[in-house]
Amino acid sequence: MRYFKCAVLFLCAAFFSNCLNAQGNLAGAHFDFESTDSSFTEPYIDIDEWRDTPVRHRYIHGGFRDNNTRFSFYFPPKERYEGRFYQYITPAPDSETLSQNATGEYDVIGFSITHGAYFIETNGGGRIDFTRPQQQQDPTIGAYRANAASAVFSRVVAKELYGGRCPYGYAFGGSGGAYRTIGGMENTVGVWDGVVPFVPGSPVAIPNMFSVRMHAMRVLKNKFPQIVDAIEPGGSGDMYAGLNDEEKAALEEVTKMGFPPKSWFGYKNMDINAFPVLYQGVMAADRTYFTEDFWNKEGYLGANPPESLRKARLQKQSKIKASINMDKGVAMGLTEPVPESYRGSVDKSWKSMGGSEEGMPVAFQLEDGMPDVDFLGGDLILLSGEAKGLSLQITKVEGDKVVLGPNAFDILVKIKPGDAVRVDNSNFLAAQTYHRHQVPPDREYHVWDQFHDEKGNPIYPQRPVQLGPIFTQSAAGCLPSGKVNGKMIVLCSLLDREALPWQGDWYHSKIKAFLGDGMDDGFRLWYTENALHGYVVDHEESTHVISYVGILQQALLDLSAWVEKGIAPAATTNYRIEDGQVAIPATADERKGIQPVVRATANGSKRVDIAAGETVTFKAVVDIPEKMGQLVLAEWDFDGSKTYAHTVDLSGAKVTADGEHVEFTTTCTFSEPGVYFPTVRVASQRNGDRETPYARILNLDRVRVVVDGRKN
Repeated sequence: MRYFKCAVLFLCAAFFSNCLNAQGNLAGAHFDFESTDSSFTEPYIDIDEWRDTPVRHRYIHGGFRDNNTRFSFYFPPKERYEGRFYQYITPAPDSETLSQNATGEYDVIGFSITHGAYFIETNGGGRIDFTRPQQQQDPTIGAYRANAASAVFSRVVAKELYGGRCPYGYAFGGSGGAYRTIGGMENTVGVWDGVVPFVPGSPVAIPNMFSVRMHAMRVLKNKFPQIVDAIEPGGSGDMYAGLNDEEKAALEEVTKMGFPPKSWFGYKNMDINAFPVLYQGVMAADRTYFTEDFWNKEGYLGANPPESLRKARLQKQSKIKASINMDKGVAMGLTEPVPESYRGSVDKSWKSMGGSEEGMPVAFQLEDGMPDVDFLGGDLILLSGEAKGLSLQITKVEGDKVVLGPNAFDILVKIKPGDAVRVDNSNFLAAQTYHRHQVPPDREYHVWDQFHDEKGNPIYPQRPVQLGPIFTQSAAGCLPSGKVNGKMIVLCSLLDREALPWQGDWYHSKIKAFLGDGMDDGFRLWYTENALHGYVVDHEESTHVISYVGILQQALLDLSAWVEKGIAPAATTNYRIEDGQVAIPATADERKGIQPVVRATANGSKRVDIAAGETVTFKAVVDIPEKMGQLVLAEWDFDGSKTYAHTVDLSGAKVTADGEHVEFTTTCTFSEPGVYFPTVRVASQRNGDRETPYARILNLDRVRVVVDGRKN
């Protein structure tokens, strides 16, 4: 569906301005609206009011009577408006009010208004229940049409409020929202002038990026401590040392598929991420893989399973003893409520997807305890009762209790005490090597080269359908082609566990094929060091990774300057792909992009071994890419508390005249024996503003200090 911005805008504004009430309030106004999309012809406004939180703004809420699309517009006071909007596109359609409780650097409403823009969020046409994949609407509505129609109508409102020219428009979205952002930019004209998709996948991402990780998590479960230690600063560097043949093969497979080895630091808390909400769609699309082929046919791992796979398989019958609701489940430590803040977030929004009804069980107690196996997910198959023949997803087994995943309400209400069940993880085990049987026919996806023989043929039997493009089409409304209608800055994270980093390069190649020599005039790809899939960093992760929210904000500001003033942003990150891994240069000037590079040493090395009571001298060297700002913060965490209690006084640092090279030293005495990983975290800001919470560009580095028990 295509929109032609200004022609529609001026026509609609003329009709609209005649329908305002005496106070100039837009709520309840009735007007004619002409749109090129027949599914979005009757917009309405039901709230128009001034609000003071998080900053002074005019809040306008409404929707389209043609369908379930709802929107929120957040307009700055006229004196702060600079003629643009920013629009956030969530990973999946959800709510149009998700941004209202964000604070600090994550406050996108405050960020937008502070930088002269009004902000848009929509429900994408209505929230999706992922437990019912067969009941979804036309995917293009949720993919981009609801967002596009809302953006077009917002310009009508902006014209009424401010007058002047058509506002510039920019959208941004991550993960599934990156698919939707790209889908909008490739399938509309004149809606958005530029977009920032971040942490995007590729058309073959689902379910393959999850399956290969699940396989490695199962096989390598007991070896992660030594793998992580080897690749930490001062480690041996050989992450394969001490692994048996099966373990080496699993680690090599997942690494060649693009999983960043440094990201295994989080193995203790790493789960299977969004796979539970994808599982039912995978099963529906290729049921015979799970029910017939994997465990029986030659060429599939289950036909001749290794000992580790046999030991992991759980098939045990029992009966339902009692249901466990949310309150009981939380009290028993089986589950926890999904925070409202997860909704719409890049890495955790999937936890709020699916059907849910108050009072429904979140777990069941069974009459028998379950064997202790490496359980990453499975099915509770109903063998009797009203729900006989159906099954429920389960995410965890603890003794005689099974914890439920996303499940349909109409199945849950049928289950009663005494119903016979079987706990079975066979399908989830089969899913762990599904990627081997999904080798793309197009050889442009080089991470699958490991599954070709010398003649270029797949070494494993292949499934009759490629599932990745089906899921991508549903999310984006199209398969990404690179045929964009505006400027684009793509952000990828080098420690991304979900959207493995090479996928940014894949889309880069599509853009290059479309734009050719003109690519530098319309596209950038920036890789962020030490960042994960999501930009909200948990406390336990804070000495390993940084939030990239400041980089995202700066990308939006640079995109605006590019479109409106012709100021080209920083060059695409200089990178190369090696066996599925994205490698970048060590120095800021070689690396490009906008992120500072920081390198720390302890007594001049990445590792120092000392006696208790000795003092260590720490040095950090920070380089900021040319004209990309000034250092505004440096802080150390010495003891692993993750509090960054030592803030560096930058007035005493050694700084070059341009402010782009900074060196500082400090000391710390270690009195207790142990292994420490002191971490320095730094932030640059384009204007050198030390007070603003916005557009602070972070990075960090770590060293190892080993303290033995002998006093010096």
